Amino acid sequence: MSLLGNLVWLVFGGLFAAIGYFVGGLVLCLTVIGIPWGLQCFKLAGLVLWPFGQKVVSDTQNTGCLAMFCNLIWILFGGWYTALIHIIMGLLLSLTIIGIPWGRQHFKLVEISLMPFGKKIMDA
Repeated sequence: MSLLGNLVWLVFGGLFAAIGYFVGGLVLCLTVIGIPWGLQCFKLAGLVLWPFGQKVVSDTQNTGCLAMFCNLIWILFGGWYTALIHIIMGLLLSLTIIGIPWGRQHFKLVEISLMPFGKKIMDA
């Protein structure tokens, strides 16, 4: 069932969103300072590309002041915007019964798009 959900997700915008995160990661990795944030964009691109069958969990090994500082920078420079877009899309998709599974995927993406440092993606 997750294969079908992922294929529909790809056709109706998931591929374009993943490409956007990937290009953003490439741009950030062009500078030495932006590499940590670029790597988080690549992590988000992988999840946005194939969200069904995966879950986001907190990585207790990679938390601390540096992760919190990087998350703060992420939030200030666009993390709040991407999280807001995922919330709006999740709400719009959840208006119909057929769109609820895709809306749930957007709500799953809110957590990691708001604060990606200290999170990892695992198979559900």
